[in-house]
Amino acid sequence: MSGAPDIRTTFFQECDELLEALNDGLTSVQDQASGADADPEVMPAIFRAVHSIKGGAGAFGLNALVRFAHAFETVLDHLRSDRLSPTPELATLLFRAGDKLTDLVTAARDGQDDPDDPAAKALMGELAAASGAPPESDEDEAGGDEDFGFVPMGLPVNLPGSSPTRYRIAFSPSRRLYANGHDPLVLFEALGALGPLEVAVETGRLPDLGTLEPDENYIDWRLTLETEQGLDAIEEVFEFVEGLAEIEICAEDDLPEEEPDGGTDDGTDDGQDGGGEDTAKVDDAPPAAQPATPVPPAAAPAQPAAASPAARPPASAAAPAAPASAPPASATIRVDLERVDGLINAVGELVIHQAMIAQKLTEAGVAWNSDIGAGFDVFRNLTSEIQERVMAIRAQPIKPLFQRMARIVREAAAISGKTAQLRTEGEGTEVDKTVIERLAEPLTHILRNAVDHGLENAETRVAAGKKPTGLISLSATYRSGRVVIEVADDGAGINRERVRSIAVERGLIDPAAELSEGEIDKLLFMPGFSTASEVSDLSGRGVGMDVVKRAIQQIGGRISIHSAAGKGTTLSISLPLTLAVLDGILIELCGETMVIPITAVIETLRPQPGDIHAIGPEQSVVKVRDTVVPVVDLGQVFGLSGKSSGEILLLVETENRDRYALAVDAIRDQSQVVIKGLEGNYRHVAGISAATILGDGRIALIIDPEEAVSQAVPPPLAAAAAAAAAAATASSQPQAALSSVR
Repeated sequence: MSGAPDIRTTFFQECDELLEALNDGLTSVQDQASGADADPEVMPAIFRAVHSIKGGAGAFGLNALVRFAHAFETVLDHLRSDRLSPTPELATLLFRAGDKLTDLVTAARDGQDDPDDPAAKALMGELAAASGAPPESDEDEAGGDEDFGFVPMGLPVNLPGSSPTRYRIAFSPSRRLYANGHDPLVLFEALGALGPLEVAVETGRLPDLGTLEPDENYIDWRLTLETEQGLDAIEEVFEFVEGLAEIEICAEDDLPEEEPDGGTDDGTDDGQDGGGEDTAKVDDAPPAAQPATPVPPAAAPAQPAAASPAARPPASAAAPAAPASAPPASATIRVDLERVDGLINAVGELVIHQAMIAQKLTEAGVAWNSDIGAGFDVFRNLTSEIQERVMAIRAQPIKPLFQRMARIVREAAAISGKTAQLRTEGEGTEVDKTVIERLAEPLTHILRNAVDHGLENAETRVAAGKKPTGLISLSATYRSGRVVIEVADDGAGINRERVRSIAVERGLIDPAAELSEGEIDKLLFMPGFSTASEVSDLSGRGVGMDVVKRAIQQIGGRISIHSAAGKGTTLSISLPLTLAVLDGILIELCGETMVIPITAVIETLRPQPGDIHAIGPEQSVVKVRDTVVPVVDLGQVFGLSGKSSGEILLLVETENRDRYALAVDAIRDQSQVVIKGLEGNYRHVAGISAATILGDGRIALIIDPEEAVSQAVPPPLAAAAAAAAAAATASSQPQAALSSVR
């Protein structure tokens, strides 16, 4: 089938969404196990997620995934029917099962569906023990594929029971059902497992060949099922296609007592035309040793027969509406990431050329209130709107990343022998996909450190009056045009005496240096610094927070740390919303044009001569209303020839809420600029986050205000001062960076 690869891809995309819903639900189960009120919608939702994955995997013959999902859903079924109660131990087991299910989906996507995975088998045994079901035996495996609720069309099914109920089902798929990779035959096989099934296809809506649309659905189905199972079991089968089809289920006992036209009480055919229906009947028969495996659509028997009156739609099941009144099309579409990246690059070039056109119009002396000026203003607004909408396409919620981090915390806690729980907040915060991808590794390192170094063991926590389970909080929020991610733990906090002694022992600081608490905390970001006394699976290898800091800086981010003894530690990561375009202020600095992100500037000041006061040979402050703010000369920070006139001050605020006034010569313009990275073409320059191309074709460096301020105010310690001097040497060559970009 030519569309099989696309359908398979769609299935795995849906698996990602189902696994996301599963993780959300398992978090609620964990809360319920800890004493929180139960949400009645949670258990059905997570059962549906696993059940849907199992059904789709069965259609593609992914037997290892089907077997594990079957064992998993058995436990979930016991929970939703109150045959099991959630406990902390069971919640932990479910999380492990969810992690393994994710691994199996990934393996199946990569073509590695391994039925002999020992870890999966061991976990299936634990799930079977939790549900009270007998574990799978080797004989079951050797006997071929197990029966997971799928019965081939045409095979006899006979379920014990003295008084089964007869149901009539009207099933009218929409075109979206097929577009999403669903196959009605798989649903009918699942219904056939519940009891004798009659299937009738209705072709009354088929148009003439000349007006037929290949993507539209014109086939409806009428089914009659006799089963001792309840209505819930039938509805469960159709959970896969909820919202993708019109479905009506009704017991025959509930129908009006009237016979269909031309029918007889015993269900025999009266010899009349079947009205466009072709039926295939699943008759009662003794159980046979037949393989109960999914059968591809091509293998399903096609046996036209006269229509049974019982298979005709009941009075309450009206004929489906015409295609014009079909359910509305999906509000979302899936687009390859490469196409989005190409569109973003094109928009970046559009922004650059817009700036160039503006420059040429200015040089030509075109009045902005002329027709040409007004037309360009409309063009600029449209460009801005296109850029914003394209950036919104690239932006994604940070929730999937947070869910991955929950697994990291569980694994780190298991390795370290501690108990830890992750709480997340702000999962709907949207960030550029590239930022999310490059944030995964440093965030993983931070969370492992929080478990290994931040949290105490259970005995120590209880002795300190805390709960034995450590709490780690992961949050995301918007602040000043950036995304701020915070990782906080309720552990013992940073042992600053030990940090200082290790720094002295390794020669990182002068033993006589007097350091504030914040300066001691920043020692954790020095290269090779580690407080681990021995190598473990989590720490002690000399790859520490300096690697994290460098990785975050490479995506234009900043990291800071705050700690309180006995209360815990918080790390804050400030990230740009996107790595493509930003709104900036073009400034003049010692003859160079540079850019400052507009979101970093609180306000601009034009100080009077008496407003600035010198407090040292190289330092001065300015009075801003009722506060005094240090003045930072950016010309000196970057080692440019000359000194900034300081006629204009840009008031900025750091992540620590400290304010500084950046001295510049002039403000030239406010413009949207395209970000061009320096890392790949040159190297990291202290105080510079990236570069851009101006409208006149020149290169301008984009300033990182917080890092620039840190370069202007070096810490009072010998080794760190030397490092600051080295950074100043690197930053004293802005022309080299400019040439590299060119």
